[in-house]
Amino acid sequence: MSKLCSPLFLLVLLSILTYGNCNEFSRKLSKKAMGLKREKLSHLHFFFHDIVSGKNPTAVKIAEAAVTNRSATGFGLMAMIDDPLTVGPEANSKIVGRAQGMYAQASINDIGLLMVLNFVFVEGKYNGSSLSVLGRNSVMSIVREMPNVGGSGLFRFGRGYVQAKTHTLDFKTGDAVVEYNVYVFHY
Repeated sequence: MSKLCSPLFLLVLLSILTYGNCNEFSRKLSKKAMGLKREKLSHLHFFFHDIVSGKNPTAVKIAEAAVTNRSATGFGLMAMIDDPLTVGPEANSKIVGRAQGMYAQASINDIGLLMVLNFVFVEGKYNGSSLSVLGRNSVMSIVREMPNVGGSGLFRFGRGYVQAKTHTLDFKTGDAVVEYNVYVFHY
């Protein structure tokens, strides 16, 4: 029995030293222990293609306010998106990622979208990394600014902002190409 107790005691002691009190809610970590090096500021530039018309839309309506509550701004409308992100504004430009998430018309008096989306990158050193955006998109403003609230992969611990500027908008179809400049601090 004493031969069994020694390894068991060492295992319990090692577990306590390694993980501390398992009932602990939080603890301080060092950046070094997490593998974090020097923080960088990166700028990304791409075009967001929001296609609501045709046979293969990349933005589809998922909810709309009841007929009796309709406003001139489309208040209550929600759309789910999986929009291509490209190097240039042309539809056949090289795809560098996808904008996946949703937007909702959250303003009764003007066109103000609530944007909840991830930029999921599929190209170059950012392949497999993503950035999360959550904020208000005042569509009628020339340049709109929204917060970047986090990221994954190379953008882990990411924070910053994005600027959106409408490049083209087809009033007949509702299709739009939006230029994005993203400024993100990350490790």
